[in-house]
Amino acid sequence: MHTRRIGDISVSAIGLGGMPMSIEGRPDEERSIRTIHAALDAGITLIDTADAYHIHADEVGHNETLIARALASYGGDTSSVLVATKGGHLRPGDGSWTVDGSPSHIFQACEASLKRLGVDAIGLYQYHRPDPHVPWADSIGAIRDLLDAGKIRMAGVSNANPAQILEAREILGGRLVSVQNQFSPSFLSSAPELSLCDELGIAFLPWSPLGGIRRAGGLGGSFATVADRHGVSPQRVCLAWHLAKSPVVIPIPGASRPESIIDSAAAPELSLTADDLALLP
Repeated sequence: MHTRRIGDISVSAIGLGGMPMSIEGRPDEERSIRTIHAALDAGITLIDTADAYHIHADEVGHNETLIARALASYGGDTSSVLVATKGGHLRPGDGSWTVDGSPSHIFQACEASLKRLGVDAIGLYQYHRPDPHVPWADSIGAIRDLLDAGKIRMAGVSNANPAQILEAREILGGRLVSVQNQFSPSFLSSAPELSLCDELGIAFLPWSPLGGIRRAGGLGGSFATVADRHGVSPQRVCLAWHLAKSPVVIPIPGASRPESIIDSAAAPELSLTADDLALLP
């Protein structure tokens, strides 16, 4: 497995997004555990989760608990696995998503995530989504305090614009290591954030890199054309396209089947030619 960097940590060039294993339409736990184990077997050492990846109001942290259970039951060495989680998003249980970026909530959310993951310090903790009712500086200040207290080892932001990225970097004293924004062939509007991360050497983690759960299976057009050339899936081509954008890009495709993440994990081995890239967005 090829590797890339988040802060001072080397991780697999492709990560595993845990959300599909815990929200609406999720599989049974046994299949999810097999999916996580398949990712580890394939060399994936970055797993992305969040306390908000759940359905019902009384199961906050469902995905974090699932990942902790899968890591504990894995037969191999998991010491190099970086689990990245997030706080600041909430799901009341009615299908909606809300936000709470208050420092008090972020502190409480981090403590709860620490317990669910069973660790003394979270490897990478990311502020999940800006709260329009809380100053950005206050929310990021809470992340800084968690970093200073040793509760988290590295800090990141998610769903942030360029100005917010720069402000977060300043507040964190240059210790911002990742930005997790939506980016895919069908959602290119985070290109400025990707470009800024490339310039600053900050890891850019595209979420929904294949276009989301509903669109991932239908990747066609130029991606299908290139896939036919190489005898691989359009999804693998899409992830290789992400990797070709910049050395700071680390896609985190969501998966709920072992077969899906095994295919995704092979993307770093696919070398796209100049002719291939000319066909793609």
